[in-house]
Amino acid sequence: MHVDAYAELIGTPRPPSVAPALEALLNQSMLRVEIVAEPRFCGSWFADATCNGNGLFHLVNTGECLIESEALEQAWHLQAGDLVVFPHGDPHRLRARDITTDITTSLICGELRYASHTRHPLSHALPACFVVRDAQADTLFRQLSAMMVEIAKTEVPGRKVLLNKLADTLFTLAVCDYAHRHADQQGLFAALADNRICKVLQAVHEEPGHPWTMQNMAALACMSRSAFAERFAQLMNVPPMQYVTQWRVNVAERLLHDPDLSVASIAERLGYSSEAAFRRLFKRVSGICPGHIRAGSRHARGLRGQPDEPRQGVR
Repeated sequence: MHVDAYAELIGTPRPPSVAPALEALLNQSMLRVEIVAEPRFCGSWFADATCNGNGLFHLVNTGECLIESEALEQAWHLQAGDLVVFPHGDPHRLRARDITTDITTSLICGELRYASHTRHPLSHALPACFVVRDAQADTLFRQLSAMMVEIAKTEVPGRKVLLNKLADTLFTLAVCDYAHRHADQQGLFAALADNRICKVLQAVHEEPGHPWTMQNMAALACMSRSAFAERFAQLMNVPPMQYVTQWRVNVAERLLHDPDLSVASIAERLGYSSEAAFRRLFKRVSGICPGHIRAGSRHARGLRGQPDEPRQGVR
């Protein structure tokens, strides 16, 4: 759900504004957020989280703890309501802060899974670890985290589904909070703070199939081609046309999971007149063929008991 619309719906102050380019990126992201554990600890304890290829996060339900990782210069103290995120799944350890007390600490732990074989712009932009403090978060974030905590305590029907959906929204708010606080750094979030580059990113994210060229992107930014190319590469660490290609492949992978869309129609939707050219580009960028994505998607649907045959005329 749109962040501002949700805030108006529940009558709370709006969180910091979200760049439209970031909204467009999040809307098209193949990111799955899933709760995987709800542990409780008391007294002297520690828990290791090793790298499993997915991002990881922990919401402190009750109590407090320390979190340690090679990605951090020093241990961080976490309190109830704090959310810590390891977007790339760096190994870390959670442990009791004070072994002399019997404070009960409970956590809601989850995974972030980018269902993409190409590196997603958001994954590339986020640091090894970041935290959203309950004391510094906006009202909406605190209300959603409190709602997760309450649901975690109950046996309400659909509990796991509700927790996953709330976790997805909470992660989105966490990303928006990070973007708001770190707009001065290099990369995606710095580009979002540049009105000219942000305007181009929004258009590319919303219309990946548009016939983008250096000339029309520079014109959209109201810059010369050379100045635009230099500024874009300076902020994003990648040339404009290369970013367009990478984003198209990210979007294509999401579309390839739809059995009602043929590879030819996806190629056309993303601005490629030749299916063969699209297949070659997709394999060059992602390292796999479109057919591999199709096969994996059919297998997953079969495990869920869903039909995997497309409508007539769809390949």
